[in-house]
Amino acid sequence: MKGTSERTYLTTHPWIDFRLDLRRIPARVWMQLGAAAADAEHIANSMLKPETGEALHQLFLAKGVHATTAIEGNTLSEDDALREIQGTLERPPSQQYLVQEIRNVIDAANAIKGELVDSSGISPRLTREKIEHFNAMVLRDLPVDDSTVPGEVRGHSVGVARYRGAPAEDCEYLLDRLCGWLNESDLNAEDPEGLVPFAILKAIVAHLYVAWIHPFGDGNGRTARLVEVQILLAAELPAPASHLLSNHYNLTRGEYYRQLDLASRRSDPIPFVEYAVRGLLDGLREALATIRAQQFEDRWEQYVYETFGELKTGADRRRLRLALELTAQYQETLEPTPKRGLRHLSPALSEAYAGKTTKTLTRDVNALLAMGLIEASDHGYVPRDWVILTFRPDRRDAGGD
Repeated sequence: MKGTSERTYLTTHPWIDFRLDLRRIPARVWMQLGAAAADAEHIANSMLKPETGEALHQLFLAKGVHATTAIEGNTLSEDDALREIQGTLERPPSQQYLVQEIRNVIDAANAIKGELVDSSGISPRLTREKIEHFNAMVLRDLPVDDSTVPGEVRGHSVGVARYRGAPAEDCEYLLDRLCGWLNESDLNAEDPEGLVPFAILKAIVAHLYVAWIHPFGDGNGRTARLVEVQILLAAELPAPASHLLSNHYNLTRGEYYRQLDLASRRSDPIPFVEYAVRGLLDGLREALATIRAQQFEDRWEQYVYETFGELKTGADRRRLRLALELTAQYQETLEPTPKRGLRHLSPALSEAYAGKTTKTLTRDVNALLAMGLIEASDHGYVPRDWVILTFRPDRRDAGGD
């Protein structure tokens, strides 16, 4: 067995040194990490109808699964990934390996989440065996070359473009070193308030080091991103947040590879950390905006029903439908609906107004105006949904006494 000082990687890959000087991380990055932790907490505490929450969970999982496979050349779409999650994706036999790639990442992500839930949130320590298991999962039932065994550290040289992975004889040692460093280093916050910021930092660094070591014959990128998911979920980040880094890497794929390359050539992980944290924060804010839009929609619908109270007549039910359909149209287009278009906002609404005169529509519109649920604009009508934004400074009725 080689001594530490005799390891080949020390000459070929000196940047793999298991060090990160936290003092060199710019203040703006620490601020972004804090903001990311706050946004993740907002997402975790979001109140949604169960069916809405499940739909959004599937949406964000599909984004992450699509992203981590697309980076590696999978040509299926995000919609395909969502359909596979829902069990409705159909593809011809020639494309089944693409479906299998997506299915493997779905199953792996769900297995990681399930293991953490079953352990009551107590995080299993990251080990080489666990990383090997992640690789076995992403390569399950996929065609690989003869020199690659899913879940086993490679015994041959590999590379991506100009980059060559660490020497094969050092890979097991390096994975053990990596796990020991991640489990025991100052990347683990002592203060509970620092748990999430440091977990984000640790996840990004772990990803980078797995990519640098490149310990497997295939599937290294997907394995690295699963390690990232494991660390983020173990720190109790909400599941949607754990998939956003993969989505960022895919959306900025050229920059992703450039940053990986620069990190090794300059022996400096901090620029990659900056790049990843900025992308994660952007992704969290987009996710939070999606969730808040859904919360707003749900609350407005509830307000409309509360305003109507008991629906005593057919006219009440028709007017309720008109208010909700006008809202749905406006949320999609952000354009007012002219009066002549109101009765055609949906097939159900067209049926409700079938045989009714223009006077009926006018009475319904006037009733909704009087209830304060809609308002007229220069080009038609819009929902008066801004009234539920109680503390927004841009409320249209904001002002003094």
